[in-house]
Amino acid sequence: MSEAAPAQGTKKIGEVILDVNNISLSFGGVKALTDISFNVREHEIRAIIGPNGAGKSSMLNCINGVYTPQKGAITFRGQTFSHMDSHQVALMGIGRTFQNLALFKGMSVIDNIMTGRNLKIKSNLLMQALRIGPAQREEEMHREKVELIIDFLEIQAYRKTPVGQLPYGLQKRVDLGRALAMEPQVLLLDEPMAGMNVEEKQDMCRFVLDVNEEFGTTVVLIEHDMGVVMDISDRVVVLDYGKKIGDGTPDEVRNNEEVISAYLGTDH
Repeated sequence: MSEAAPAQGTKKIGEVILDVNNISLSFGGVKALTDISFNVREHEIRAIIGPNGAGKSSMLNCINGVYTPQKGAITFRGQTFSHMDSHQVALMGIGRTFQNLALFKGMSVIDNIMTGRNLKIKSNLLMQALRIGPAQREEEMHREKVELIIDFLEIQAYRKTPVGQLPYGLQKRVDLGRALAMEPQVLLLDEPMAGMNVEEKQDMCRFVLDVNEEFGTTVVLIEHDMGVVMDISDRVVVLDYGKKIGDGTPDEVRNNEEVISAYLGTDH
């Protein structure tokens, strides 16, 4: 199997880790996705782009078990499944952030990120509540992991601040931190920079690149800012009206006539 060329020139992109095969999804008579196939290589940043209503979020929802496609299958590290619930997908090592923040607004930053460690906690609820023996040691270990994430995301000053009091850009950073707390092999990011100003976007781009390069995490992201996509992605898949119309390097996609047509709103 040929290797993809790394976008940043230094990282080594590996073999296919996630393979999406002929996925079709409908809601009643409405086709959200039609026969979509693409793959994701280990350590790459893989972008999914397209106009509004193209089926991008539906595609992520199929990958992480929120939706069950009517046709097709997804292979992750050699294991193929046509249906998997979100809990099973998370256990397999696929993490997710969402377009609409689903943080616990009344809880502190550290406690929100701690919720991302739930899958890693082995002690039962009673032991956790009493904080006795192994449960206390386990919680301390998980908190150390969370503190490292807080340092990485440069939000130390807000550790004990209720998330609802933070600016939007920082809330998105906390959402990223919660997903990282799962220690995912593949991280799905649904519009991580939506609603941000230029400075916030620059910060988030830096964190996405650092997650990919320093942690070795494979990233699949949906993003509308084409400048961001072209700057940080290794490969891009393009959807339009639930169909795939382009797939390749940023330069290949940028010069694809069908992609240009879709974004200009012509020839549908």
